[in-house]
Amino acid sequence: MAVTAQQVKDLREMTGAGPLDCKKALESTNGDITKAVDFLREKGLARAAKKLGAGRTMNEGLVESYLHFTKRLGVMVEINCETDFVANTAAFKTFCKEVALHIANLKPEYVRREQVPEAVVAAERQIQLNRALEEGKKPEVAEKVIVGRMDKFFQEIVLLEQPWLKDDSKSISQLLAQTVSEVGESIEIRRFARFEVGDNASDGANE
Repeated sequence: MAVTAQQVKDLREMTGAGPLDCKKALESTNGDITKAVDFLREKGLARAAKKLGAGRTMNEGLVESYLHFTKRLGVMVEINCETDFVANTAAFKTFCKEVALHIANLKPEYVRREQVPEAVVAAERQIQLNRALEEGKKPEVAEKVIVGRMDKFFQEIVLLEQPWLKDDSKSISQLLAQTVSEVGESIEIRRFARFEVGDNASDGANE
């Protein structure tokens, strides 16, 4: 996926690394902000590790809930941070509410890409490969085409990769990065559960 200037800016604010290093980290991690931070830390390029709580456990946070007025749809999401001080800030509470509302409307199935079962990924990849071949694309071209199509697939089911409900020019991962920059410490969306009357696929937790 193409790395945007906003993604580079968000990563720079989180880590203090240079723009070229941030761009390389994002390209190496398919635009995943969280993985890009880890990439920079491993390379020794993140100069704001203390600010981000490197090596610290995120045992604080909130369990936020959303209940539709019809009481036929509800969401619970656990979002962690490093300190109870940050957990009580307006910025953190607002982020939690936004994520719960987003989950209710966009129906993600997983928090992050690596949680998607390999069998599900393999099946979708085969579907996209077959479709590309049916469109008349040569095998070597089809392989390149399905990379973009798989990214779109992940954007549909992975919370951190979904375009934000209120601003589709920004992903939930970018919204997370923005909040981290604002509160000054690490934040993690740990797990969520979405319940909808009559929807059997919504009664599981993700972590």
